Amino acid sequence: MKIAFVRKTYTPYGGAEKYLSLLMERLGEQGHEIHIFANRWEEGAKQREKGGGLVFHRVPMIGAPSILEALSFAFFSRRLLESEDFNLIHSFERTLYQDVYRAGDGCHREWLRLRKKIDSWPKRISLPLNPLHRGLLFLEKRVFQSPRLKMVVANSRRGKEEIRRHYGVPEEKIRVIYNGVDLETFHPRNRAVFGQAQRRAMGIRASESLILFLGSGFRRKGLDGLIEGFGRVAGEIPGVTLVVAGKDRFGPYERAARRRGVHKRILFVGPTRQARELYAASDLFALPAIYEPFSNACLEAMATGVPVLTSLQNGVSELIADGENGFLVSEAGDAPAIAERLRRFFLSPERRTLGEEARRTGENFSIALAVDRLLELYAEIRRPENA
Repeated sequence: MKIAFVRKTYTPYGGAEKYLSLLMERLGEQGHEIHIFANRWEEGAKQREKGGGLVFHRVPMIGAPSILEALSFAFFSRRLLESEDFNLIHSFERTLYQDVYRAGDGCHREWLRLRKKIDSWPKRISLPLNPLHRGLLFLEKRVFQSPRLKMVVANSRRGKEEIRRHYGVPEEKIRVIYNGVDLETFHPRNRAVFGQAQRRAMGIRASESLILFLGSGFRRKGLDGLIEGFGRVAGEIPGVTLVVAGKDRFGPYERAARRRGVHKRILFVGPTRQARELYAASDLFALPAIYEPFSNACLEAMATGVPVLTSLQNGVSELIADGENGFLVSEAGDAPAIAERLRRFFLSPERRTLGEEARRTGENFSIALAVDRLLELYAEIRRPENA
């Protein structure tokens, strides 16, 4: 087969990128011709992937404002794809011409619905008029109503239900394939290799405990509720530090921590390339998100043997049994529930067992298995009756 993949930026590294790279490697081994349509790729990517027989196509894109980036990439990628004859086109972006769409970013209409619960009234009024959101909703609708589209890949059952509810896509056209994790890169042995060194670098003693929050876009990831919940229980669990990693403005959250009296127990470390090391140094990973299609970070933490505290609005919650391999709260902003879960974890003698169960769960969701399931889907939709 002649197969095209669409991705704004291609690099062999990162969670989704590793998934795509392994997928293309498997397809290359089977003798398929693989094309990549992207606006940019990491320097030297062509040379690294040359052995796989990949063909790169640069897609023009208008860089600013951000909605023009999304719209122009969708328009120009369609023009380029239509100029060639492909057996299968798989897009990882909201574009206009694909057989398979991986809804890795979830359903934008659902995110806007949930935002209304937490936004101020002026923001709720202006949100529908925002050109960025209007443009993304336009692209999303075009994706799900495209006559060419054969299958949507959702990364959770929740995501599948959102797409059906908002866009009426038939159930048989949506396949749930959970994200996968590299079980060797993220492994419990990392605790011995990296854990204590990472703690020393942050000034955290071996006898102390560490909660890790990692993710960019602190509000959507639920940092407000986590700080509030941590503040409620901090007096009962001394010797615990909350480490906040990721890209966003610290100021509002530092002020919230000061109001709760826990500012000396929260460490903001900013964007990081050391996620593996931070997981290894952690006792608990907390991401009580307002909306998260499926957090790779949560799955990586679980594979490292670190239990996760998250919300039901995170697709990865479907892999977690509350109190057995992690903890769940029904709403991101439910500070009393977050505090109760923190109390249960840090005052429980079963802390180590939760980490072991988290790893066992992670072992069922390897990146190789996710790729295998996608290859099975390709074979299914390429049957003669579906061609």
